[in-house]
Amino acid sequence: MSIRLDLLALFLVNGLIVGILYGLVAMSFVLIYKASRVVNFAQGELLLVGAWVCWASVTQLGLPFPFAFLVTLVFTGVLGVLIQLVTLRPLIGEPLISMIMVTVGLSVFFQAILKWIFGVAPQSFPQVLTGKRINFLGLEVELAYLGSAGFALLLLAGFAFFFKYSKLGLGMRATAFNQQVASSLGVSVRQVFAVSWAISAIVSAMAGIVIGLVNGVSAGLAAFGIKVFPAVILGGLDSILGAVVGGIIIGLLENVAEFLDGQVLHWGNLYTIVPFYVLVIILMIKPYGLFGTRDIERL
Repeated sequence: MSIRLDLLALFLVNGLIVGILYGLVAMSFVLIYKASRVVNFAQGELLLVGAWVCWASVTQLGLPFPFAFLVTLVFTGVLGVLIQLVTLRPLIGEPLISMIMVTVGLSVFFQAILKWIFGVAPQSFPQVLTGKRINFLGLEVELAYLGSAGFALLLLAGFAFFFKYSKLGLGMRATAFNQQVASSLGVSVRQVFAVSWAISAIVSAMAGIVIGLVNGVSAGLAAFGIKVFPAVILGGLDSILGAVVGGIIIGLLENVAEFLDGQVLHWGNLYTIVPFYVLVIILMIKPYGLFGTRDIERL
């Protein structure tokens, strides 16, 4: 039996690119958790909403892709604020499980309404970057994959700058640290919550569009939100840096697992389950993740 090591480099490059996209979606999880301590189980559906809205703007309304992209970001930003205002703000002060269950309900609601509007058949975007290949580190890689990874890196760098230097970003960090202290310093906690949801929805929509450009748009895109969950836990639920690192690790592990499965093991499903093995292991040995805050409770 011969093992094609040349394929391993291709899987590693693919894993790095997919991992950067995982990091982008994981960051949108972390944004909401840092601001409101809510784990949003409807994150994958926000990603799907963005992909479908952009697809419909291009194919049904005939808008040029850049304009459709901007329209989608505005739409999802407003949607994020409305979700926070209508469904979650009335629950402030209620048990955390109530807010989490609302996000589960939102997930089901968006799945149903998107299937009703767009159907269940996968749809392809008109070619924007697909079909073109370039040489990357000696490998032939689709331009769409490299373009999406580069775009995701730009977004991550932009958000790093936003959180470190902008007044609103500093307010969000202060709110995540302690809501009462942030409020006493003049930070509007309600505004921070709304902005967090808006940014999270926009980031998810961007990821949905990027993935949709490469793989097409279908209801299965929402599963991306669940696939990213191991990356969020691995990096640390309240760490943006951890989200990026966790996403890259999971992306690489998935692709190495696929390589080993195809070349050596032939089990057939290692690619799908290896992130969840990681999830179980990290919860057992380091439940706060690689970069998360370690809570200390006095007993």
